[in-house]
Amino acid sequence: MGLLDRYSSTSTNEEGATQSAFANHESSDKIRPVLEDRYSDVKARIHSMIIEQQLGSDNADVSDEGMRKLIDEYVERPDFSIPRVDRELVKKELFDDIMGFGPIQPLIDNDKYSEIMVNGYDHVYVESKGKLVLTDIQFKDNDHLMQIVDRIVSKVGRHVDESSPMCDARLLDGSRVNVIIPPLSLIGPILTIRKFGKTPITADNLVKWGSISPKMLEFLEAAVKGKLNIIVSGGTGSGKTTLLNVLSSYIPSDERIITIEDSAEVQLHQEHVLTLEARPANMEGKGRVSIRDLVVNSLRMRPDRIIVGEVRSEETLDMLQAMNTGHDGSLTTIHANSPRDSISRIETMVMMSGSELPSKAIRDQVSSAINLIVQQARLRDGSRKVTSISELVGMEGDVVRMQDIFTYETEGEYDSNGKFKGVFKPTGIIPKCVEKIKENGVVVNNDWFND
Repeated sequence: MGLLDRYSSTSTNEEGATQSAFANHESSDKIRPVLEDRYSDVKARIHSMIIEQQLGSDNADVSDEGMRKLIDEYVERPDFSIPRVDRELVKKELFDDIMGFGPIQPLIDNDKYSEIMVNGYDHVYVESKGKLVLTDIQFKDNDHLMQIVDRIVSKVGRHVDESSPMCDARLLDGSRVNVIIPPLSLIGPILTIRKFGKTPITADNLVKWGSISPKMLEFLEAAVKGKLNIIVSGGTGSGKTTLLNVLSSYIPSDERIITIEDSAEVQLHQEHVLTLEARPANMEGKGRVSIRDLVVNSLRMRPDRIIVGEVRSEETLDMLQAMNTGHDGSLTTIHANSPRDSISRIETMVMMSGSELPSKAIRDQVSSAINLIVQQARLRDGSRKVTSISELVGMEGDVVRMQDIFTYETEGEYDSNGKFKGVFKPTGIIPKCVEKIKENGVVVNNDWFND
């Protein structure tokens, strides 16, 4: 959607205040006062004048460079009386409002912040180093916030309004965006952005940050190259997708890889990668393409590897069947608090597919399809750790048998940096899957499993 389209449906009064249905959802007892912006009036006037000029022009230049030149012309005009020392700041804020993401643009540009959470127009939080911090950044009102929300979702062909008040989208850099607005939200529009860093996180970064030990990483590298089926399990924000990206980087470049996701987040640098993305239903409730549809279709595309960003529903059955029918080396993630919980969730999600398989048959499929469960967690100190690597070793009666290969043990104390003291430890067990890794021509070092 271009600049003219973005603003042609927006009506403003003489003061430049936008009219919308969200006025009814304004909170009357805000916790903090709105920060005063001494240039808010003049910026609103310039903003309105630029939009009117662009709407009235048949050959309006809506490029970034064209908009910067136009903003320069207005801000430099003497009748606006903007001190020279503040002009660059005013220009940037105007450009961010018209072409970017408004007040949160500096947060998006700053790699220091991994998540941005906008709770209504006057509460903007960021996650920095694993901790949530309330910033001083605010929007003018909920209408201003909705303009930015519309701009984000429209760029990827999505739509959000009171009849469709929830939306998942992504920025051009792959960052994940979730929006929920009134009437479902009682505090105004809520915008959550999970950013992707411009520089991909590597295996060396994980070791440096203490998220995983070198032995564990070497074993997982051998497991990926040796075509084991691996599930990365963990809670929200625990680093599952980051670890999935690192593991995916170990796939040999001569293999045909298909990634399947709700919003494309897996970043692969191999040459032969096919990226599939699910599609929600349109406003008429038609056209939905689910993760399950894509998994089924991918089996007809001659994949060497199938990577599903996350299994959360009926597609789990198809993923298990793919793992059991010759598509070794598949990778996926799941929301669960422990390896045992992840097996229970898989069983539940297979039942959601409508299949009437007995629990014993489902567990048999799980135990034969999945080789490793890598458990990821975000600890109370904000750090992210691989807390265990577990192997599935078959059935014992009606129960799936597992054994831990590596674990992370905390000492219950903090170091000088406020982080938990802990250590990654091999359990001393040599996993049975080592034989499969060796059969695929990958060297295994038994020292990995010794303390």
